[in-house]
Amino acid sequence: MDAVITLCGSAAAEECPYWAGAPVRAHWGVEDPAAPAPEDWARAFETAYTQLETRANAFIALPFEDMSQDDLQAALNKIGEDHA
Repeated sequence: MDAVITLCGSAAAEECPYWAGAPVRAHWGVEDPAAPAPEDWARAFETAYTQLETRANAFIALPFEDMSQDDLQAALNKIGEDHA
């Protein structure tokens, strides 16, 4: 495993479980779309989906084979910050 990315909006301050090896860890907080009132779910789920899709596309576009762990860490952090 090369990377572990947490998504829960409240997980940033939580302790991550142990992962075998030494994966890069990043947090891309996304608010729980089921937390708002039911009448706001459609908008909340669309927002969460758009955030995740944008971040996933940026992630898969990375040149993994040419990146050090430090480069990957920096890139994952930037994706989380730029696409909040």
